[in-house]
Amino acid sequence: MLSPQDQLTELVRTLETQQHVFATDPLLITEKLQGEDGKPIQKLHRRASRIDSNGALARVLGKIDGRIKGIMVVMSVVWCISGFLGLFTLLQTNVVNFFYVLVCLLGFHTIMLLGWLVMTLINQGKQSSNWFASFVSPSYLIRGKDDVTQAAVTLYERQLQHSGMRWYLGRFSHQLWLATLTGMLLAIVFLLIVRQYSFSWESTLLSDQALITLTQVLGWLPSMVGFGVPDSTAIIQSRLVTDAMPLSVARQWAGLLVGSLLMYGIVPRAIAWAFCALMFRRKKMRLDIKQPYYQKILNFWQRHVVDADDFKEAPAPIAPKATISTGKKLVALLEYPSEQDNWWLEGLDANINDNSEIEDFGIVDDRDDMNRLTSYLDKHPVQVLLGIHSKALPDRGTLRKLDRIAEHATDGLIVQLLSDNSLARDSLQTIPNQDTRYQQWQTALSARKIGLVDTK
Repeated sequence: MLSPQDQLTELVRTLETQQHVFATDPLLITEKLQGEDGKPIQKLHRRASRIDSNGALARVLGKIDGRIKGIMVVMSVVWCISGFLGLFTLLQTNVVNFFYVLVCLLGFHTIMLLGWLVMTLINQGKQSSNWFASFVSPSYLIRGKDDVTQAAVTLYERQLQHSGMRWYLGRFSHQLWLATLTGMLLAIVFLLIVRQYSFSWESTLLSDQALITLTQVLGWLPSMVGFGVPDSTAIIQSRLVTDAMPLSVARQWAGLLVGSLLMYGIVPRAIAWAFCALMFRRKKMRLDIKQPYYQKILNFWQRHVVDADDFKEAPAPIAPKATISTGKKLVALLEYPSEQDNWWLEGLDANINDNSEIEDFGIVDDRDDMNRLTSYLDKHPVQVLLGIHSKALPDRGTLRKLDRIAEHATDGLIVQLLSDNSLARDSLQTIPNQDTRYQQWQTALSARKIGLVDTK
């Protein structure tokens, strides 16, 4: 899995390529970060966090991550309880066949552990089939048709298909086995505390000496960490026991049973879990900053003027000065409200004698507003004064609206750029360079030969 910061950064990339509207303008954040210090990956993380200023993207990612981890915890608890109940049911008799119980405890577990080890050695460098990706698909865990949820689901599904996920799945598999073995251990300890057992063994083919050798070999590792192991006399006495046995002998068998579960079950499985965790960290998915999207941002941040003394900069385009007609005016705001009520007076006051000649259309933002405005302009020959807020970005969508208004304005279109002092008081909406934004609009208006009202 990607780290939470990498996930947020990648989600921002996905949504920005889909023209998503963020809480904060990505272009403003990118411009502001150009002068800040830090490694490229750190600045990309910082950029994503600032774009998600209201935390909406992080909340969706956290919800999916929390539900995946919740499923893993629930499954671990269920496996632990099943191990406890299984062994509790197995040890209901007072006389326990030691080797039968030991095989039930560790037989299938040992086969599965050896199978995992063999498959790991065979499939080195290969990606195993990802059943976990389909079993815990994020699309099953979170519902939502909005573009943020859909992009987050796609991002998680892409991570689940990464080659390093084989170690993540191996770690989860070992975690379930550890939960099962822990449940068995708790059941054994509990029953040995509240009940007194006798241990026996039976065999048709094996002699007493063979069972003595087998028991001593089995007990070598548990004895290294302090668990008791039955001696030869105790082993011979335990054959075909049907009644209570000496307490000292029973404790030796009980110690060997608990020690075998720990040393041949829990400890090897814990080592395999730690190995998978280590390999997953080494093979963990990283953010690919070589993608064109990230390279474009990094190149912008690294842009510097070289040999400035020898460079002759071309003059910046300037919008033509607006020619204000004497006829009726229609004033409108593009996308953003104005801080002043009669904002147009600053540009028209000297040219208008009768305010009845001015009609306030309001804000033009969505498609319905645009259709209503163009229908009005088709029926009324008026000059349009369009107020554009300093927050407005001359992107493709905004310029398409501007072109459409100019096309339908019979008596022409002029533009007045508005300033908003409240931006300086809002740290999340501060514009890093208003002169740069003003020049961007100058360039756009100059290319369209749309007049700019001089308010200075």
